[in-house]
Amino acid sequence: MTPRSFRVVGFGRAGGSFAEALVSAGWQLDGVFGRGMALDDAAVDVDVVLVATPDREIAEVARAIRPVGATAVVHLSGACGLDVLAPHTRRASVHALMTLPDRPTGAARLRGGWFAIAGDAVAGELVAALDGRSFVVADDERARYHAAASVASNHLVVLLGQVERLAAEVGVPFAAFLPLIRASVDSVEALGAVRALTGPAARGDVETVERHLRALDESERPLYRVLSNAARTLASSATIPREDE
Repeated sequence: MTPRSFRVVGFGRAGGSFAEALVSAGWQLDGVFGRGMALDDAAVDVDVVLVATPDREIAEVARAIRPVGATAVVHLSGACGLDVLAPHTRRASVHALMTLPDRPTGAARLRGGWFAIAGDAVAGELVAALDGRSFVVADDERARYHAAASVASNHLVVLLGQVERLAAEVGVPFAAFLPLIRASVDSVEALGAVRALTGPAARGDVETVERHLRALDESERPLYRVLSNAARTLASSATIPREDE
């Protein structure tokens, strides 16, 4: 595959991470556009333009770039479809299913990662350059896909924040819970969520769940209650007997 020349519009964490990773993979970075810069000629004499702005700005940025038939315009959003890249004829989306906290860390994580792609074939070329793996998400499923990504990342962090708070209240180091957390993730990978689920809610132990709720501060109860109910629902979806039943 011939390395591509590319420009980046928006050089924050995502744009910077992709730029660094692609340059390391042999692609040629031919310019970066920041806020307030003229975008008219951003697609001239280049193979790919990466739009790495916040979702709400993508459509405006795409309209500001004069279309060039041979140039593909690619956004990095997980939630947006290809329509936001009008009026460009070669449109694609490449969303990294990974957190990109800073450029060096993000660039390293992009190599070999998973990506949601759609549109022009250049999306697949970009993923291949990063030695990544990809799956196609249609425009009408983008919001649901991105919701799953938010649960996997943001909501998990919120949940671990509750663990951190409760551990501190009883004087237990948060680090002591990390092996349990990692083992739970490993079990889901190996067995699936239903088979990996353990604990009082999964067993139908209502008395223990109620004891937990009475012990918790009132501010912590809603999240615990919602997730305990969800655990019971997940356990009831099993089609084969669980080992703890």
